[in-house]
Amino acid sequence: KAQDKFPDIRVFWGIESDILADGALDYPVAELKKFDFVIASVHSRFQMDGEQMTERMLKAIRNPATRFVGHLTGRLLLGRKGYALDMERIARACAEHDVAIEINAHPSRLDIDWRHGPLLRAWGTRVSVNPDAHEIEGLKDVEHGIAVARKALLPKSLVVNAQSAKEVAAWLARK
Repeated sequence: KAQDKFPDIRVFWGIESDILADGALDYPVAELKKFDFVIASVHSRFQMDGEQMTERMLKAIRNPATRFVGHLTGRLLLGRKGYALDMERIARACAEHDVAIEINAHPSRLDIDWRHGPLLRAWGTRVSVNPDAHEIEGLKDVEHGIAVARKALLPKSLVVNAQSAKEVAAWLARK
């Protein structure tokens, strides 16, 4: 209905799916394939060791429905350290499976950190700058995420939402 109401704007239909402790997503792949995109994110069991958490994330990245990994390290600034991950393996897997890592622009997250820029550039790992808005006012937070991407020196070619709607549609259709 939104696409019909606003034909000059390309509307994509997506969902955030929880990454369960074993790395599976909380909906069956057949259900997730109905969406234009799926953001896979961890929302529990933050205390896993680095190897367990990395394997959990890698399984989610390899899931054919996953197009984005949300708030990758789970950190909350001044609230919770990010969980242990092997960022090299994660960045490489995301590049290999053409899954974008979210730069969560909410001021309490700013996750992933700009310091991962060299690793993302080296592997050609895509990112997406998302405001994590839970209300309209939160959409303004995207500016913080853009600042993180710039500080990380990420080229426009690696930032999914810096592409045209046609390019994004083609990238999403690849899955």
